[in-house]
Amino acid sequence: MAEFLRLKKSNCKNCSKCIRHCPVKSIRFSGNQANIIGNECILCGHCFVVCPQNAKEIADGIETAKVLIDSGAPVYASIAPSFIANYENIGIDNLRDALVKLGFVGAEETAVGATIVKKEYERILAEGTKDVVISSCCHSINLLIQKYFPHLLPYLADVKSPMQVHAEWIKAVSPDAKVVFIGPCVAKKDEAEHYGAVDAVLTFEELAKWLREKNIEIEQGKDKTKESLARFFPTTGGILKTMTERNPIYQYLAIDGVENCIAALEDIAKGKIHHCFIEMSACAGSCTGGPVMEKYHNSPVKNQLDVFDYAGDEDFPVKKPEGLTLDKQFEAIDKKMIRPSEHEIVETLRKMGKTKPEDELNCGSCGYKTCREKAVAIIQGKADVSTCLPYLREKAESLSDNIMTNSPNGILLLNENLEIQKINTVALNIVNMKNASDLMGEPIVRILDPSAFLQVMSTGKVVKDKKVYLTEYGKYVEQNIVYDKNYHTLLCILRDITEQEKAREHREDINRQTVETADKVVEKQMRIVQEIASLLGETAAETKIALTKLKESIDE
Repeated sequence: MAEFLRLKKSNCKNCSKCIRHCPVKSIRFSGNQANIIGNECILCGHCFVVCPQNAKEIADGIETAKVLIDSGAPVYASIAPSFIANYENIGIDNLRDALVKLGFVGAEETAVGATIVKKEYERILAEGTKDVVISSCCHSINLLIQKYFPHLLPYLADVKSPMQVHAEWIKAVSPDAKVVFIGPCVAKKDEAEHYGAVDAVLTFEELAKWLREKNIEIEQGKDKTKESLARFFPTTGGILKTMTERNPIYQYLAIDGVENCIAALEDIAKGKIHHCFIEMSACAGSCTGGPVMEKYHNSPVKNQLDVFDYAGDEDFPVKKPEGLTLDKQFEAIDKKMIRPSEHEIVETLRKMGKTKPEDELNCGSCGYKTCREKAVAIIQGKADVSTCLPYLREKAESLSDNIMTNSPNGILLLNENLEIQKINTVALNIVNMKNASDLMGEPIVRILDPSAFLQVMSTGKVVKDKKVYLTEYGKYVEQNIVYDKNYHTLLCILRDITEQEKAREHREDINRQTVETADKVVEKQMRIVQEIASLLGETAAETKIALTKLKESIDE
């Protein structure tokens, strides 16, 4: 599968939102970046829609379309019927005029092909040979069945999509023609490449970009010509609305959204559903809720009302050209992911801190429905242990508790109201308190002078190794205070230096006593010197100098 949906690495912030919204979990995290796994992806575009950093992008087909036009071949545009919801108050005639200015020979509605397709559905259902028939217009649903429910392929209608049929219809009329499909879907790019008929695919957003480049504006004014039932196709239940002939042995149902379609496919696999024609759409609201529509024109009710207003009561007057075949073969697509053993799953759960069944919270915060699914993803290299939020929280709390418990220093955490949020045992001992519960939520002024905390909050400057005497407790501490503005928290670390201070005071007392003794010795020596000055001469002066130096040394 070509890379039609890809990651802009510089933008991805590892928020994991894409994996939480991916219905088939076809995203792998590596190097703190989300990577789309091509052989598992069904190109529903959910990750493109929900990414808050716009880190997912759809492969641009504008250059391919330009090359086709420059080749000299007549290039026609096949316009998805959801265009009426994307371009407000603009009909097919207005859009055709703008496309001709870009170099297209002409533009037609894909609904022409949809008319032929719905007649083929009616023919299959009239035969009544299949128990369950699933519509095959949505390429994402086709990929879902091919990759995840290959055993249900016999139920998938072997009919080409309206896009393919319309392209072949155009080429039957104009054999040298090239066809560019324009719609709200990224999956159509893959369908065009894999099955042919369509030479290039653009999204509505790509067309808008191209028109801006050429300074072309689409004229306002919605035409009401050639009203057609097939224009209902891009809405939920739209295919059913077009079917004027129904076989009473079948129930006719419409399901949208990948999750709902998966649930229906699981019921079909279990034999719970019979005698049904099921119209399946990967997007909620069908094509009017396509990834490009939802990203840039998210008005689900209005989008469908616009389509209803533009649709008609009769079919386009078209017939299937001679030689045009409608059969489409769907093959199973191997995802090539080996299911890990139970032992591997249990070991991985243990690494996630899930040692007992009750540890498996299945909270879904990582994007996977269960902890076991997450463990399988880790083994398959699609996820990392670190994306388990309860595990990370427990790990952080455990680390915090270990630091608080085993630190030789007193630790306090305060909020911006200077209320104690956490205090360890060492800090309690410093302030002569027994129970932390007695101080939780209390203002710091109850046990410490708040002025240093207020200073740190106002200036943002860290208080480091500030010596403070706590008169009330008779203790000396070195105080360190840090203000975390982002988390509105103050951290205070107290190092009890009372013993060191007492030892210092003791040393100073000894020094003082030594100095006093030296003074007395000097004074006594001087008296003796005066008495025997005549005998000692210069020796007395030398003695005085030596004793003075001794005193100065002790003072220092």
